[in-house]
Amino acid sequence: MTFVNREDELRALDQWWDRPGQGMALVWGRRRVGKTALIERFSADRRTIFHTGARRPVADELAILAAAAGPYLGDRDLSLNPIRDWSDAIETLARAAATEPLLLVLDEFPELVAAAPELPSVVRAAWDRLRSRTMLRLLLCGSAVRSVEAMREERAPLYGRFDLQLLVHPLRSWESGLLLRDLDAGERARVWGIVGGVPLYLQWWDPDRSVRENLLRLACTPGGLLLSEGQLVLATEADEGDLSRQVLHAIGAGRTKHNEIADAVRADPTRSLERLVELRLIERLVPVTEDRRRTRRRLYRIADNFLAFWLGVLDPYRAEIERGLGTTVIRPILEDLENHMGPRWEQAFRDHLRRLAVAGELGEDVVAVGPFWTAAAEEPNEMDAVVLAGRRREAVLVGEAKWARVADGQREGRLLRAKAQALPRVREDLEIAVCAREQVRSSAGVRVFTAEDLFG
Repeated sequence: MTFVNREDELRALDQWWDRPGQGMALVWGRRRVGKTALIERFSADRRTIFHTGARRPVADELAILAAAAGPYLGDRDLSLNPIRDWSDAIETLARAAATEPLLLVLDEFPELVAAAPELPSVVRAAWDRLRSRTMLRLLLCGSAVRSVEAMREERAPLYGRFDLQLLVHPLRSWESGLLLRDLDAGERARVWGIVGGVPLYLQWWDPDRSVRENLLRLACTPGGLLLSEGQLVLATEADEGDLSRQVLHAIGAGRTKHNEIADAVRADPTRSLERLVELRLIERLVPVTEDRRRTRRRLYRIADNFLAFWLGVLDPYRAEIERGLGTTVIRPILEDLENHMGPRWEQAFRDHLRRLAVAGELGEDVVAVGPFWTAAAEEPNEMDAVVLAGRRREAVLVGEAKWARVADGQREGRLLRAKAQALPRVREDLEIAVCAREQVRSSAGVRVFTAEDLFG
């Protein structure tokens, strides 16, 4: 699999590695998000033992681990003196790291715990006992997000032992473009809008085929990879026993307010919403000018592009696709896709403005980038992006993102200036920005962005 970016994650792992003494890290995230590729890149030039749990019998797991650890075990003859249990394994590898750091990666750690429920307690006991006598670096990794989250709770055996807790998210919009180099910028944006930033999904996309051909192959065929993947995401991230799956379906169906979601699931969805926000499957939107801690004006949207596409565009046709009507439903799916792309394009625009803010290209004191809207139903006022700066949170830029090939800069600029009057505080040198897929015409006095800027 092609590896791109992940600079922040690699930097965090490097800093963890450079700490003196022993160290324990927890790396987790959704399936397919690239955790293993990240760890392999990080560990490439380090002494490493890599073991992936597969819910095997404990003796088999230990035998496979011992085989991988063989080069670091000195003169211990494993045929005569095999590793007896997990406590023996940890202590043996700790001795192997007495004078030089050694990285032990236990990938899919929840699978190991399923076969040996005592394992977290065993690791804790050994870790506390060996604290000052080893340079072992223990990295636990997992895809079963609910199981990993349970390990981080206060009553869990390993609570307080982790020097690094790293939640790996899908690639951001511009990073995704690095895996789609054979497509022009506009098509990169469209593919990202469909499959999001999961590296494997991006690599399923065939750049030599059209959007229609790719969707027929991946989504509109019984057993198609994307068609099946949506069900798998829901099964692994939102099981039947909690409200998460119902919440996702409610938001995907257009219920964006807390009370609307509560009515749909017939229960208080607060905890499920918080968890889904942490996983970046959904996003809580508030007007950028309001305090997130106090405002009651909030909307929820599916933040994960693939899940939004699957729930909002693909799922309504899934039954017919399974019956073999993929070639007949592809046309309405492509039409629905254009509506789906609007909010995705707006998000990519805001992401790009955040990049510019970090680079200092929007001024030195940017404090927030986000959407803005007012509640007045008779005269709604919405802006796709507002950039706030300084302690007074003054608007320094307002922007509109049009999922259209061409936009009229002067027309959109006039509308934005009128809408900006609803903002609480605006700097005199307010910038106007307009974003379109390929071109912004009549752009005098307007800052222009295209797909080439966002995904080029």
